[in-house]
Amino acid sequence: MGIVTWIILGLLAGILAKWIMPGRDGGGLIITTLLGIAGAFVGGYVGSLFGFGSVNAFTIESILIATGGAFIILFLYRLIK
Repeated sequence: MGIVTWIILGLLAGILAKWIMPGRDGGGLIITTLLGIAGAFVGGYVGSLFGFGSVNAFTIESILIATGGAFIILFLYRLIK
């Protein structure tokens, strides 16, 4: 996937993760996008590890996996904070 696709997927995944788990987290659009991009990597790794799939195209499955990864990162961030 191209870098623009990763950014768009990351933005979408970050927004969905923050929507699922709202809170008073700092950060705006850039932090949300970075959260989603990191979530795509984590979700792709965990999905591949457990056989759910991976993040390799702009599909509903990839969005759900990336959102799950972003949710994991957001949860861990809140535990540490």
